[in-house]
Amino acid sequence: MLNIKNFFSELVDISDEDWAIFSSKLIRRCFPKKSVILRIGERENFLSFMENGIIRYNIPKLDYDFTFGFAFSNSFVSGYDSFLTQQPSNYNLEAITDCTLWQISYDDLDYIYENTIIGDRIGRKIAESLYVKKMKREQSLLEDSAQKKYEDLLKEQPELILNIPLKYIASYIGIRPQSLSRIRKQIK
Repeated sequence: MLNIKNFFSELVDISDEDWAIFSSKLIRRCFPKKSVILRIGERENFLSFMENGIIRYNIPKLDYDFTFGFAFSNSFVSGYDSFLTQQPSNYNLEAITDCTLWQISYDDLDYIYENTIIGDRIGRKIAESLYVKKMKREQSLLEDSAQKKYEDLLKEQPELILNIPLKYIASYIGIRPQSLSRIRKQIK
């Protein structure tokens, strides 16, 4: 829980009283590697802070899984559109590695907004963080080559990318695994 408190302390000045209320609503959950945390058709009930691990956002198809995002340690993860609308998710969240999440429910987050001084600001900072990540991804999809997308992922999380199967990385950057192998050979 220390990681999430440190994360918030960098964003806002949170009082001990507000932290006590917020932290009392957090639930620690551990997911083993390959667990589906959110399944297509389920409603996202939690906003989560990932203490450790890697999560993949994906849309499974019969012959190919489309990976469109990753979340890494010390970041927020959620089927955020489903969380906000309380409608079923159109994608899965899958643990690529063992993951530890600190989760807060939709209702408990609403309680935080209503009963703490800093709640709205925390919510805004979380939303901004998820939005910026989404916008960077969209811009990258439009402008960057597959090689640049791969190099950026290497820069973002060099030690963690080793834990992501190459087929997921290839899907994320929009190419087949064989093409990724060629890019990796060129970089070395």
